[in-house]
Amino acid sequence: RRERQRFVDKNGRCNVQHGNLGGESSRYLSDLFTTLVDLKWRWNLLIFLLTYTVAWLVMASMWWGIAYLRGDLHQTHDDTYSPCVANVYNFPSAFLFFIETEATIGYGHRYITERCPEGIVLFLFQSLLGSIVDAFLIGCMFIKMSQPKKRAETLMFSRAAVISQRDGKLCLMFRVGNLRNSHMVSAQIRCKLIKSRQTPEGEFLPLDQCELDVGFGTGADQLFLVSPLTICHEINSESPFFCLSQRSLRSEQFEIVVILEGIVETTGMTCQARTSYTEDEVLWGHRFLPVMSLEDGFFHVDYSQFHATFEVPTPPYSVKE
Repeated sequence: RRERQRFVDKNGRCNVQHGNLGGESSRYLSDLFTTLVDLKWRWNLLIFLLTYTVAWLVMASMWWGIAYLRGDLHQTHDDTYSPCVANVYNFPSAFLFFIETEATIGYGHRYITERCPEGIVLFLFQSLLGSIVDAFLIGCMFIKMSQPKKRAETLMFSRAAVISQRDGKLCLMFRVGNLRNSHMVSAQIRCKLIKSRQTPEGEFLPLDQCELDVGFGTGADQLFLVSPLTICHEINSESPFFCLSQRSLRSEQFEIVVILEGIVETTGMTCQARTSYTEDEVLWGHRFLPVMSLEDGFFHVDYSQFHATFEVPTPPYSVKE
């Protein structure tokens, strides 16, 4: 079967692009901090470098302009003359004075004199502007580096979902696992069935979302994700798969989106991992191979068998039948 378009990729990326925003695109500028955080790294680094470079050049030009307007550049050899900034006699020296002031390096060769009120005002403005730029850009870079997106890459989902019997009931199951030793605090899992349907009134819903019960009433959706777990959705009269049989599965078109959320133990930030299963990734009459074994004093998890399944006797009929 030709691979069809997914709503959510296997790696969790949502295949949705927003277009024709019109005047609504100005909302991105009203939340500039979040917009910068959401940008790709190459654009963040470019904005970081350009902002500091432009700010440094502009402020250095202002110091050079004060020295030029006061005539300090022409009095460099007069020992009796008191300039605004000592030892600033061209643009490179003005630039070095700004860098020394901004970085609080203070080599001691260039300094402001008390006979320059405009220099004192510019120094105060430079200090305030530098603090604002540092807080904005460094805060943006820190938030971007500490985002828990990479943590989601160490959360695994089985490549396929299976349908088989468990405790005498037909169930849809898939497997989740955590590759790190650090835990996911308050881990919770949710499932959405995305399928096109038509309402009794004739309205066509191309991507209708329906919740799949994975243990909300029993608390089974709250995971203690220390070892790989098999998530189970019981197919009953309340399930959207109530009429699904082995034969009808071949002609169905749907997508199951799985969302795993939790708090990263080491950083305290919320992490979300996503994946999806299309109808051709649901195996009827299969079960997952065990991956846990008891070793000398500990439990061993064999991730080489994480995606492996085997066939089991399963009735080909739907629950309704």
